[in-house]
Amino acid sequence: MSKRQSSVFLQRRNYRRRRLVDLIRMMPVIGALLWAVPLLWPTGEDGGVTTSKALVYVFLVWFGLVVVTALLSRLALTAQVDENLKDG
Repeated sequence: MSKRQSSVFLQRRNYRRRRLVDLIRMMPVIGALLWAVPLLWPTGEDGGVTTSKALVYVFLVWFGLVVVTALLSRLALTAQVDENLKDG
């Protein structure tokens, strides 16, 4: 009982960095789900979504994924650099 037990929890910065990396890894899945949304839209003459609107949606999703992934990557890189500076 006198042995000191190690903590089960991670340090806050390591936990946040790992969750950030997990989010970056999920971006392709999120993108695929968002790109599949136009498949669910009604089409046709009766007030459905036109192909041009669906293409605009797809390219806006693509652009949004690029921007969000770039921001998340920059955050992860900054967190890694900060950790390296504190450690050594």
